[in-house]
Amino acid sequence: MRKIAIIILIVSSVLLSQSFQVGRQGAVVSASKLASDVGIEILKKGGTAIDAAIAVGFALAVVYPPAGNIGGGGFMVIRSPDGIVTTIDFREKAPQAAHRDMYLDETGQPVDGLSTEGVLAVGVPGSVAGYAYVHERYGTQLWRKLLAPAIDLAQKGFPVTYFIHEGLESHKELMSRFPSSLNMFYPGGETPEIGDTLRFPALAKTLRRLAKYEWQEFYHGKIAKKIVRSVRNNGGILSEWDMHHYEVKERHPVHFTYRGYDVYSMPPPSSGGVCLAQIMKVVEQFPLSEYGFHSSTSIQLVTEAERRAYANRAHYLGDPDFTKVPLEFLIGDSLIRAMANEIDLSKATPSSGVSHSALPESEETTHFSVVDQYGWAVSVTTTLNASYGSGFVAGGTGILLNNEMDDFSIKPGFPNMYGLVGAEANAIQPQKRMLSSMTPTIVTRNDTLMWILGSPGGGAIITSVAQVLMNMIDFDMSLTDAVNAPRFHHQWLPDVIFVENYAFPPDLAAILTEKGYTVKNRSAIGDVNAIALDWDRNYYIAVPDMRRQSAASAY
Repeated sequence: MRKIAIIILIVSSVLLSQSFQVGRQGAVVSASKLASDVGIEILKKGGTAIDAAIAVGFALAVVYPPAGNIGGGGFMVIRSPDGIVTTIDFREKAPQAAHRDMYLDETGQPVDGLSTEGVLAVGVPGSVAGYAYVHERYGTQLWRKLLAPAIDLAQKGFPVTYFIHEGLESHKELMSRFPSSLNMFYPGGETPEIGDTLRFPALAKTLRRLAKYEWQEFYHGKIAKKIVRSVRNNGGILSEWDMHHYEVKERHPVHFTYRGYDVYSMPPPSSGGVCLAQIMKVVEQFPLSEYGFHSSTSIQLVTEAERRAYANRAHYLGDPDFTKVPLEFLIGDSLIRAMANEIDLSKATPSSGVSHSALPESEETTHFSVVDQYGWAVSVTTTLNASYGSGFVAGGTGILLNNEMDDFSIKPGFPNMYGLVGAEANAIQPQKRMLSSMTPTIVTRNDTLMWILGSPGGGAIITSVAQVLMNMIDFDMSLTDAVNAPRFHHQWLPDVIFVENYAFPPDLAAILTEKGYTVKNRSAIGDVNAIALDWDRNYYIAVPDMRRQSAASAY
């Protein structure tokens, strides 16, 4: 009876925490109520959205280990009070010893698991450098104070949620291969139960060193040495040189308009902004609202736009420091019109008949959004790539490391773990950043901040963000309804429309099938955590996605 009572209490608290929150001075929405509350406390103490985002990022590294991290990387879109938008690229990089064919066998075929499990899958982490970069340029609070909540959570522990319990149970086989991972996440060798307290003393010690010696400790100090020694002792290639030479890049956002709204998102090495622009700009050529929400025609139109955007993604996109990305061409009006003209709404276009547009002569991630009373807005997506990354915890550090190397094209034309196909532009090279689908996004209208949003979901990140925006703009939904509406996803290959379970009625699927589409049900798509500004009533609305355990806080 006691266990049943605990479960009922936990379910009740989760449902309560997942409701939208309204505030007049600030709002945070993330994958964890504990992390969102950390951000609000920073705002209440006079910190900006930048300060809060840093504190939330470190807190998520503790309470949301599937994707929150200091052993991975990500992207950030920032809008200042005067309306200037910039993006911060702290994506992982390939180690210097990496090479193009490192995951292929002697016959040239990919070796199963080599790019996804264990130390060879690890890219050079960028999260700590990313948070330090924005702190040095935009932060107002002391670094150690921003890390203090995460240290406290790691030392004292936090209650295991259903989502964490299920994730640890499903990853136990992988993580049990590494004693450091088993000891950290499975006390006594068992998966912690819902409601148990999970503590990470080694991670707390690491975070204390980071608080005291700041980011340099992670890349040049004892923490760097421990990470490298642990990886190399287990057969990895990460080196101290790689850690010493990691750098953050500040880049211009991808900016486009959609039906009078200005959309700002991530440029390469994220494919998010380019694909989002292509999908939405193609859809803009058609009267989507007249077709009706989730009508067969509207779903077909969005699917065909997605099909063409992902075909271009596979061919053109990669790290712009290593390959020329024709950005102006990819989001230019002439290409958008040409892509739209190819669409025949009477039938499906098979993916085999769609290639990249000719030039004229990265599922487990987490997203959080923050806004403050001063006018700063921050959209952050960060990841280990797969849930729990490589499964490898660097010994003595409590740092769970990423498996981002799988986001490269380990063999041109061969899909990664999310089914995304890449080409030469995303081939492995030393110090190169792997292509990503992360799409942190900020939307304005008439120079007024409207929405801050993003999502996890691998290849489905881009389509999740696009559908939420179209739900609001084309179908006049509130942010809450737009976020929680059923979703579908298409990414060129495989040639399938994936639909959330129970999202489509049978007759709708039948109509699409008759037109030549293959429709398959799947689990939840994305986890969009968003904030809207209601200027008429002068408050923020923070909306967590109901699909996972996300939660909002506001004041």
